[in-house]
Amino acid sequence: METRLFIAEENKKRLDVFLSEQTEEFTRSRLKKLIGDGNVFINGKQTDKASAEIRVGDCVRVDIPEAAEYTAKAENIPIELVYEDSDFAVVNKPQGMTVHVGNGNESGTLVNALLYALDSLSGIGGVLRPGIVHRIDKDTSGLLVVAKNDKAHVSLAEQIAEKTCHRTYYALLEGNLKKDSGRIVTEIGRHPTDRLKMAVLPEGKGKIAITDFESVLHFGGDYTLCRFVLQTGRTHQIRVHAKHLGHPVVGDPIYGYKKQKWNVNGQLLHAQKLELTHPSSGERMTFTAPLPPVFLEVLQKLSRQYGVDLTEIGDLFG
Repeated sequence: METRLFIAEENKKRLDVFLSEQTEEFTRSRLKKLIGDGNVFINGKQTDKASAEIRVGDCVRVDIPEAAEYTAKAENIPIELVYEDSDFAVVNKPQGMTVHVGNGNESGTLVNALLYALDSLSGIGGVLRPGIVHRIDKDTSGLLVVAKNDKAHVSLAEQIAEKTCHRTYYALLEGNLKKDSGRIVTEIGRHPTDRLKMAVLPEGKGKIAITDFESVLHFGGDYTLCRFVLQTGRTHQIRVHAKHLGHPVVGDPIYGYKKQKWNVNGQLLHAQKLELTHPSSGERMTFTAPLPPVFLEVLQKLSRQYGVDLTEIGDLFG
């Protein structure tokens, strides 16, 4: 067990806020669990209250238990394989599925399903992330590529790093996105006070994030269907950039509006198109996946409400 000690230099600060400022590698939720499990002490006295008040000179001790060992196991979970050969597979991940095993996600992940469905996976990602070259958020649907051997994994990872693997997303945004197209260039990093979030940060405080966007359809002044192309791959990048534009993704539980009109159980964000070069043959390949039913249902309702013709996006319907 690892133990850390911190001395407070400010008065009247919540314990969880104080610790989040001292331990950047831990999310607020992780810290709250440590506190709730009785692993935090103020001046030698155990506390389980995240809201406990810290004063100048207080000594805060955090006992960090050894990390639990997880091993991904094969599970017979239905998944949609868009393409598969001896080098890689392309999967259409459903909304609500976590990509890989981790703390709190020991089963039901895409990796669990892949271990059952495929005859091999690359080992570069280790025992928890076999085959995983890149990720998409749990509540984002759509395409991702999975490597079946290490050579393919290296090639695919290099394509993503060198921006020759193109990833196109569609999102329904709140409000009327007035600019038809553009490029968002910011730095993104962990939110300074809420460790569960990412945020646009001042220059030099985060990692460069570049997203191209284009308005596809407007539904009055209330919603915009928007196409995004990632030039970098930061955590929550499109969701953070959409909020930065002032038009968060509909249904986004972290960056969106607190009151949601639509019962969609997550953000309406879909990885619709994936373009890459085959690791062995060098052939340029393109894969697409139609918008999921919940996304299409919302668009059809908006189409009727606002009199918007959906013909021009017919290819998104499959």
